[in-house]
Amino acid sequence: MMMTTLAYIVVGFGVLRLVIATLNLLLQEKLPHPKSGESLPSLSVLIPARNEAHNIESLLSDLTHVESESLLEIIVCDDASEDSTVERVDTWMQRDSRIRLIYSSGPPSGWLGKNHACHLLSREARGEYLLFLDADVRLSPAFIERALSYATTHRLGLLSLFPRQRMQTWAERVSVPNMHLILLSLLLLPLVRRVGFSSLSAANGQCMLFDGAIYRLLQPHERFRHSRAEDIAIARELKGQGYSISCMSSTKLIECRMYDSLSAAIEGFAKNITLMLGGSYILALLYWNLTSMGWLVVWLGRAELLLLYLLTELAIRVFVSFCSNQSIVYNIVLAPAQQLLLGLFIIKSWVNSQRRQGLTWKGRSI
Repeated sequence: MMMTTLAYIVVGFGVLRLVIATLNLLLQEKLPHPKSGESLPSLSVLIPARNEAHNIESLLSDLTHVESESLLEIIVCDDASEDSTVERVDTWMQRDSRIRLIYSSGPPSGWLGKNHACHLLSREARGEYLLFLDADVRLSPAFIERALSYATTHRLGLLSLFPRQRMQTWAERVSVPNMHLILLSLLLLPLVRRVGFSSLSAANGQCMLFDGAIYRLLQPHERFRHSRAEDIAIARELKGQGYSISCMSSTKLIECRMYDSLSAAIEGFAKNITLMLGGSYILALLYWNLTSMGWLVVWLGRAELLLLYLLTELAIRVFVSFCSNQSIVYNIVLAPAQQLLLGLFIIKSWVNSQRRQGLTWKGRSI
């Protein structure tokens, strides 16, 4: 009786995730082209950078090709880099007068480095809207005006996007897709803008576009100065204050290569994997077990439902792959390895949390 009940729970959870993934695909929003003659606000692009010499030039190159009059300035904050980030930015400052460089000597006590750098950037910015971008992001010249048009049309306090992920190695293909699989099968993104509950919030720190007046009023990076998931915390705060926010997945206008090695992916996802799954190791392990070993529970409890369960899981991966512009073939063939890595992320996160020194990222404790 117990196994039968568990089998129904597993199948029901799979069907629920399939419904969410299906609706995310069918209701997926796109950034519109600006209307003819549409007046757009001025924009400051703000880039926190620590040891980003291998990335920063590509992003600056993309931004210098943006000819929009709205793009007022591009400000980079060097966060005590130990590589040639500063020299790379200096080179681009000679090519485009919109580029400026400011410096951080490191985060004060109680701050995380990126949050502090973003706060410093916001104090220097003059634009009506503020676009925070990670240094490993690449974007199309059309992205700026289309994002501004969408944000102003819907009067958003915050527009955040999950860039299309560039995955060039097998290590990336078995690790990075977990992020979209979790997001697009557990959260109905269209509801983020349409429903006022702060619990229905999502954001991605790789790309966050703020109404500058609202940002300057709330000072969100200062408010969440020590949060490892400041993007989600900020989104919930804005919604809780009554401002409208929106989150989109994987437009082709913006892309990112998060990690270039398996070790970097493990360290990176170990920072926030549990935060993506409710902030609880119990919930994270429950999700991992349901999605990894659910087939065994169904087989032992109600074997006649096994085919339905497997087809449900297959459809989820197909729809999430479509929605996130990822390879369907890779995400099906590599599903066992992806699930194995997800478990490793959770275990690594727990092990790190038990160590006295806590988590580290780019040579700093976080």
